[in-house]
Amino acid sequence: MQELYFCRLQLRFSKYDFNIKVEDNKQTIFDIVRKKYVALTPEEWVRQHVIHYLVQEHEFPKALISVEKKLIVNELVKRTDVVLYNRNAIPVLIVECKAPDIRVTQKTIDQVARYNLTLRVPYLWVTNGSEHVACRIDHVSRSYAFIEELPSGTDLLL
Repeated sequence: MQELYFCRLQLRFSKYDFNIKVEDNKQTIFDIVRKKYVALTPEEWVRQHVIHYLVQEHEFPKALISVEKKLIVNELVKRTDVVLYNRNAIPVLIVECKAPDIRVTQKTIDQVARYNLTLRVPYLWVTNGSEHVACRIDHVSRSYAFIEELPSGTDLLL
């Protein structure tokens, strides 16, 4: 089987130990949140890096992470890539993952902002593994500000 090109790409994350296997000539990766193997696509490669980053480096509890959460936006069914919840089960961060070859643009930021019309989280993060864009949302003033890095896992849990 030919190795998938994107697994060799150096993303702007630490190196993590992933459990990757081949089944019926298809590569899969173990998702530590969903607790199952999922198809290893370029977007999934980024999503798994995000999950490991949040769990290992931000020490965010896996139990408070949702992957591919279904929600309704303007009467359409959508799925968020990753949503983090605080200890009161209130969503605090939406992460939109793109494949490594998809640029992070205003269009991708607008996509996650539309998801936020339903969830109303204080933080948004869009990444393709190389480009990371994070925002702090002020729902009262209906404004946002770009931030250099995400708050710590401890701060997000409050």
